Amino acid sequence: MTQPAFETQVDEIAPDLIRFSTFIPDVGPTGFTFNQFLIRDDQPFLFHTGMRQLFPLVSQAVASVIPLESLRWISFAHVEADECGGMNSFLAAAPHAEVVHGPLACMVSLNDMADRPPHLIGDEPLDTGRHRLRFVPTPHVPHNWESGLWFDETTRTLLAGDVLTQLGGGQALSDTDLLEPALFAEEVFHATSLSANLVPTLRGLADLEPTTLATMHGRSYSGDGGAQLRALASAYAATQAELLPA
Repeated sequence: MTQPAFETQVDEIAPDLIRFSTFIPDVGPTGFTFNQFLIRDDQPFLFHTGMRQLFPLVSQAVASVIPLESLRWISFAHVEADECGGMNSFLAAAPHAEVVHGPLACMVSLNDMADRPPHLIGDEPLDTGRHRLRFVPTPHVPHNWESGLWFDETTRTLLAGDVLTQLGGGQALSDTDLLEPALFAEEVFHATSLSANLVPTLRGLADLEPTTLATMHGRSYSGDGGAQLRALASAYAATQAELLPA
């Protein structure tokens, strides 16, 4: 059987923030995008690698923006194929690149899985040149113990991972409300851990007041990102309240 020909779309959605998006039509009821984000800087930073099988497409897209061998940092929210399946392929293509993540991910998985030792990030932001990136641990939000997101303090961009996931394809960036599409995607996939720290973590992310939400699945958002995250937190708080015994 002939495999479908996928394409990776390249869009700059904020200053120095490049989105790479591959639409896979047979995932979910209306298809699904797998998005990666590059912060183009003196030390280029890639958030998400895509699955290992997508490496030829994604690496070609990255190479259209920067020399692939100049990639310096690789990160992702948590250890999962669509987030980091291409990790070692990128390490092989970029000889000075390092995976950077929080202590938990390094201890549990990355010290073993990464072909080069990962760089453990602490409380200090990562300075890539013009941008300062702060790692925000988000254990079990939306899932996985080692989960963590990155906030670009320079552009107020939250690299949001699976938070506010949406189905379908469409435009790269909009100011249209993401809440309803995100809640519909949750009904389909049931991907969010309804843990005790879900709502406080979302509210903590909202307090960063991001103006761009770079989402891994679906379109990204430009506008009052804090309001989007607070609305999501409120929706999950209502869901959890319904689940409590009377």
